[in-house]
Amino acid sequence: MTLLITYLPSMYSAFSRRETLVALLEVRAGAPPSAVEFITRLHQIGWIDKLEDTWLEWERWFAEIEESHTSYPALSFFRSPQPQRSWVTAAGTVLDSASLMLAVVDDAGPIGPPGVCIRAGYIALRRIADVFDVEYPSDPRPDDAISITRHEFDEACGQLAEAGVPLKADRDQGWIDYAGWRVNYDVVLLTLAEITMAPYAPWTSDRSGPRRRRPRLRRFGGGRRRSHSKT
Repeated sequence: MTLLITYLPSMYSAFSRRETLVALLEVRAGAPPSAVEFITRLHQIGWIDKLEDTWLEWERWFAEIEESHTSYPALSFFRSPQPQRSWVTAAGTVLDSASLMLAVVDDAGPIGPPGVCIRAGYIALRRIADVFDVEYPSDPRPDDAISITRHEFDEACGQLAEAGVPLKADRDQGWIDYAGWRVNYDVVLLTLAEITMAPYAPWTSDRSGPRRRRPRLRRFGGGRRRSHSKT
């Protein structure tokens, strides 16, 4: 009885901390969350070059979910209070936002904070995936595939440009850079979205996981492509 009394509050406390930032993401990335929406809104309010604290906050969030969701694996299946939210799709949106910022956004600030956030993110997702015996490439090669196509990437860049976001001129290099970041978390992200039955979110739960085919929506969705690893 003592163990039960102490166990449940610990799980709820970890759940509550996780969901606070997931809920706050809706303000910046919409519902369902998307990386394009995240970057567009930040540009519109003039914060696109002032995100160091945001990336560091999500770096801490990733460290916390790694500790809590490996200590209490059942937390992975605790759903958000709002049906359109999910800790998995939130993680994917933040990682894709950081990857797109580094790859294509001009004058997006120093590489350190978003780069560290991405590393913290894929390490956390891999550790959680290990609990469920998920197979993934631990050291992705430059020719490994990702689930995002070049067409989808170009479409996302077109939406950003239309919103007035300043982009780097070399789109080909931007694709290489984005794919190089994405390859580190692509497999574990899609698999965790499948395992937890995450609600729809672009580039996360809108596509096939490794074990079964899923219907895909046309906007901000797609197939597989070869990529170059950045880390």
